[in-house]
Amino acid sequence: MIDQEVTARVLIADDDASIRDALRELLESEGGIEVVAVTEDADTAIEAATREHPDVAILDVKMPGGGGPQAARGILARSPGTRIVALSAYGDRASILEMLRAGASAYLVKGSMPDEVTRTIQRVLLGESAFSAEVASTVVHELTEQLAGREEAELTRDRVLARIRSVTERGDVHPVYQPIVDLAQGRVSGVEALSRFDSGTPQQWFDDADAVGLRAELETAAIRAALCGLPSLPPGAYLSLNISPATLQSRDIARLLDTVPLDRVVMEMTEHAAVSDYDALKRALRPLRQAGVRIAVDDAGAGFASLRHILLLAPEIIKLDISLTRGIDSDRPRRALSFALVAFARETQSTIVAEGVETGAELRVLRDLGVTHGQGFLLARPSALPVDERAIQRALGGA
Repeated sequence: MIDQEVTARVLIADDDASIRDALRELLESEGGIEVVAVTEDADTAIEAATREHPDVAILDVKMPGGGGPQAARGILARSPGTRIVALSAYGDRASILEMLRAGASAYLVKGSMPDEVTRTIQRVLLGESAFSAEVASTVVHELTEQLAGREEAELTRDRVLARIRSVTERGDVHPVYQPIVDLAQGRVSGVEALSRFDSGTPQQWFDDADAVGLRAELETAAIRAALCGLPSLPPGAYLSLNISPATLQSRDIARLLDTVPLDRVVMEMTEHAAVSDYDALKRALRPLRQAGVRIAVDDAGAGFASLRHILLLAPEIIKLDISLTRGIDSDRPRRALSFALVAFARETQSTIVAEGVETGAELRVLRDLGVTHGQGFLLARPSALPVDERAIQRALGGA
């Protein structure tokens, strides 16, 4: 029985009239309880709670208008002091968890004994939670699963951290170099350094490093390894290094670059590298560019981010994404977009490099559009240095 000196103001919301009537009769027979509203859907329950500010709202989980969760969220937004008691025909796990997330303090299964109903109201009025053994078991099971999942996630993270750190500390990033070719002269203008690992794809390695906050460390290790190939490049050829904006602004990169001729270095930023502060990035780039470093924007035409990079960073090199190059000989929209980017590059005095050139037909169309440089399997695959320029010239002659 509720304390006679305290009047608990209760709202009942259930679309079943017999349940509403039974609850009302039960509660009004108890001393210290006043039923201030009885409704049949979520919307009217929220309206009644807004008007009455009840101490307790007993809400049917499956009633119309969004059900108990919708009603609970609406009531708590308008009457934060109201305690929510969920009411369901059965204690299924999904509805229990949904109501708990919506702010329920207690959960009753329809058909509960009268004394259990009143004890539940008494407990929530005291600021306690109230669940049957069945419901409590479900909640404990869910929490146990969540904790197990969290522990497994932490173990996975620890394994990834150890794997990335092992590679960066041992220097087990193996660079290969893909030539970037002057299509008119048939000579190698530069090479792009690409990372390889003893197992797994490069993309997976960098994604894993990103997920555990070690992308900068892995990129730095990859760049350190790639710079070792600079002395073996053809005379005058540049080395293009893939780098994210965050890594580019790190002190480790600045120290690495202090040891190499910067007029032979290109920093290549991808479509997928988000930039949160272009002003900060441009400040970090300014001394490097003054010392001779050039900037390339990768994946141009693949999406909005690369175009934003181009407009805000004014790169010296614009690389057409493989999605534009592939099949360009038989696709008018690809040709039109590539032609527009070539015109833009000409206007801004940038160099266009077409990535992913794989067929002679693609190469011929790219040349016709005014693309001056290319990179792809038709010209040369990624490999160790030195570059075989004669093979590249034969590939160009055959195309």
